[in-house]
Amino acid sequence: MIIIAFAPNSSKLLPNIFCKHFRHCAVLFRKKNKFIMLQFVSRKHIEQIELQQRDITLLTSHGWRFIYIPCEMPHEFNPHSAWSCVDMAKRAINIKSVTIQTPYGLYKKLSE
Repeated sequence: MIIIAFAPNSSKLLPNIFCKHFRHCAVLFRKKNKFIMLQFVSRKHIEQIELQQRDITLLTSHGWRFIYIPCEMPHEFNPHSAWSCVDMAKRAINIKSVTIQTPYGLYKKLSE
């Protein structure tokens, strides 16, 4: 199972200008008893953050939204080749649409 997390805020300038509702997204997957969050910082710089269920509850209370995708992480998934957080999330769940460029666009597509 893959979880795509959407955040209402970002520390970057461009998402705060161009993105409406959600300004950042991240990929979560389960590894043993913990969740691993792949946090996009910049091109070729991806942080891996370990999360517990308590951390996910805390993020939810701060406005994060989570969408559960019933698929496994692809073997050829390389987060370091992504150009943005949305590109990384699309590669993780194997979406090839070029029209999805913002976190809110991805959220609308996945919540259909």
